[in-house]
Amino acid sequence: MVRAAVLPAVGAPLEIAEIDLPDPGPGRVRVRLAAAGVCHSDLSLSNGTMRVPVPAVLGHEGAGTVVAVGEGVTHVAPGAGVVLNWAPSCGSCHACALGEVWLCANALNGAADVYAHRSSDGTDLHPGLNVAAFAEETVVPASCVLPAPEGVPLTEAALLGCAVLTGYGAVHHSARVRQGETVAVYGVGGVGLAALQSARIAGASKIVAVDVSPAKEDLARAAGATDFVIASENTAREIRALTGKQGVDVAIECVGRASTIRTAWDSTRRGGRTTVVGIGGKDQQVTFNALEIFHWGRTLSGCVYGNTDPARDVPVLAEHVRAGRLDLGMLVTERIGLEGIPAAFDNMLAGKGGRALVMF
Repeated sequence: MVRAAVLPAVGAPLEIAEIDLPDPGPGRVRVRLAAAGVCHSDLSLSNGTMRVPVPAVLGHEGAGTVVAVGEGVTHVAPGAGVVLNWAPSCGSCHACALGEVWLCANALNGAADVYAHRSSDGTDLHPGLNVAAFAEETVVPASCVLPAPEGVPLTEAALLGCAVLTGYGAVHHSARVRQGETVAVYGVGGVGLAALQSARIAGASKIVAVDVSPAKEDLARAAGATDFVIASENTAREIRALTGKQGVDVAIECVGRASTIRTAWDSTRRGGRTTVVGIGGKDQQVTFNALEIFHWGRTLSGCVYGNTDPARDVPVLAEHVRAGRLDLGMLVTERIGLEGIPAAFDNMLAGKGGRALVMF
């Protein structure tokens, strides 16, 4: 038996419970977690913004050590460190055939599986976003584990599984920030902090961090922000004032609110690019008129998982970490146990802190 944070129903409080995991069958891997990040997507799953079969064990950003492997698993072995990949590509759908593995049509099929049972009553449990990282141990398909990069502590490598891949990919793959360009990052949470560092790595000349909380300024500047703006109805005007009245070349929206998306668009120059990373609800409607779309010539694009291929990009990120260009530890503003996840959700709703990391 292992301890896990169980979501019994959408909108219900998480419950710390003991669960029974099966031995890994063919093509599956059992992992003992070292750490798991608390992501806004977990909050969105718990409150129904995103759909998930329940009861479920959430958590999709994690790393740990292989305990056992099933028949046919050859790329990892017991004792090896691994990073969890919550969105493994199938390699055969239309998106995968185009090389757009982050849009794989089958990536989340495993979330509907029964992967474990509650010890007290045998209730079937689903693995959240495939990997069920809010538990001391988990059993996942072999495609959901990547060898952990050398020289990166497992507790920090956990962040590579979502926040850093997403923030890095938003800058380098979606917005494709070029040397000397100006960038605004909306939302200084875990993904926003990764995006700020990634913009600095890309060689952006000015990096403006935007957040509702003045307390985030020091954190944002430590990540690479050259300027900090407190979010308000004047945000776009302030950003234009910082960029010679032109607006930034690129805006990265990490909040997922209609008003923030609209402001990010408004803060870019004519011909600028806005990448939306934040996940909003269906009720969040963003409107534009036809004339402004023509006149401004701007680009607005969605961004799924940073438009990344984890197998390709995790080693790249690890090299940035080893070279000192990327600081994973500075994303973490709180280290907690499983019992601390609900409070971490509350902090996210209140706009407090960066990444909360569950330590096992």
